[in-house]
Amino acid sequence: MSEILLLNGPNLGILGRREPEIYGSETLADIRQAVTEEVAGRGWTVVSKQHDCEGEMVRTVQDHYDAVGAIINPGALMIAGWSLRDALANYPRPWIEVHLSNIWAREGFRHQSILGSLASGVIFGLGADGYRLAARALVGMNGR
Repeated sequence: MSEILLLNGPNLGILGRREPEIYGSETLADIRQAVTEEVAGRGWTVVSKQHDCEGEMVRTVQDHYDAVGAIINPGALMIAGWSLRDALANYPRPWIEVHLSNIWAREGFRHQSILGSLASGVIFGLGADGYRLAARALVGMNGR
């Protein structure tokens, strides 16, 4: 059975309680369930990880090179997560960067991702639905 990596970065472990006016009320468990539903038809399983430490995210990426693809919300590491960028530059499968909030409607320092140019696609501002859309895109990228 094939797996898809769902990787969330710093401060995303408290989704549902963290500034719901910005990030919504869905939890990581809700998001995992939505992604699982999207990929179930392909027989894929979801490996869901959340780390507040960049080094742990790097290790998770490296440990899942055999996944069919990945959905990654790097959180604030999109701004200066250079070791995460290096790990993703070597990631052999398609992956999609997701952000819950509209980064362009927020502080100026959030307007650029050092990871986005490496991603197969970037989704932001659609809340938890962005993860579901990323899962659909990965299914399409892996042929129907």
